[in-house]
Amino acid sequence: MASANTPKKRRTDNQSSEETPIYVPNPHLEKMKEDVLYHFALGTGTHDFPALFGDVKHGMGIPSIAIMLHELIKLLYHSKCSNVTIIRIGTSGGIGLEPGSVVITKQSVDATFKPQFEQVILGKSVIRNTDLDEELAKDLLECSKELDQFNTIIGNTMCTLDFYEGQARLDGAICLYTEEEKLQYLQAAYKAGIRNIEMESSVFAAMCNLCGIRGAVVCVTLLNRLEGDQITTPHDVLSEYQKRPQKLVEHLIMKQLGKK
Repeated sequence: MASANTPKKRRTDNQSSEETPIYVPNPHLEKMKEDVLYHFALGTGTHDFPALFGDVKHGMGIPSIAIMLHELIKLLYHSKCSNVTIIRIGTSGGIGLEPGSVVITKQSVDATFKPQFEQVILGKSVIRNTDLDEELAKDLLECSKELDQFNTIIGNTMCTLDFYEGQARLDGAICLYTEEEKLQYLQAAYKAGIRNIEMESSVFAAMCNLCGIRGAVVCVTLLNRLEGDQITTPHDVLSEYQKRPQKLVEHLIMKQLGKK
């Protein structure tokens, strides 16, 4: 078997394209009993992959949320709204946290652990601040204490540009690093104060800061990435986890409306 750092050569024979299988340079996949493609809701143990084919489009990551925020912020501007607060809720991979824990983001950091969002504009790199509203984060944490239903912390969130290699996963189509290297990276992230990983928080924080909007990011962790990459929690439990950020934000809204 080829080492994790040495990709095999592609086929160069005269076999037709219809007969040539996809080349996946990741030796870890062969060792997995089941591979769950979470975002497609598919798994090799529960679905017949050769018999299934579909064109699935995802609305996730920095490009999608940036487009949405540009148009949402313009809508708020044209509507003459004031004192606006926007809270992003969602799911994430935890680092050193039990699944189901909720992370309120203090700072969004990039994959090098720097608290910044870098974007190329007119061919030049532009660095933007990714701090989030400190008082809003504290208000949300207080709401969690009042609910007293699940573990909630304030911590830094790493925002990546992709779900697999960018998050040091072993279960992507491409993986040219070892499991030991992965764990060293994630442990370094934990030491840097990072408690979860997702794909939207950096541009969200940057755009809120630029436009004078109070912003918060509240994400539940679906797994502890120090213990693996695949989600093994039953679906009904995951469904309950995903409601936790909603419950927290709902409590804050009701409290501010004077109904709590």
